[in-house]
Amino acid sequence: MEFAYKTNGVCSRKIIISMEDDIVKTIRFEGGCNGNTKGVAALAEGMKAEDIISKLEGIKCGFKNTSCPDQLAQALKGYLAAKGE
Repeated sequence: MEFAYKTNGVCSRKIIISMEDDIVKTIRFEGGCNGNTKGVAALAEGMKAEDIISKLEGIKCGFKNTSCPDQLAQALKGYLAAKGE
């Protein structure tokens, strides 16, 4: 299943995530710091959504209250909530 998440409070505009049985298959950020978002995506691909959330949730970028990694965690939390978990 593929879904898109509109980010809030960061440079990236959207995160497109492909899931299979709560495992992240692919992640693509639109906008943001190209190298950083590609790095986060590469590290998270193949992981369980819950594991990614536990590692990335709450990370801040500078003086912002969030970051691209935190937004990825928020997207995955929304995905799991929509599934009823």
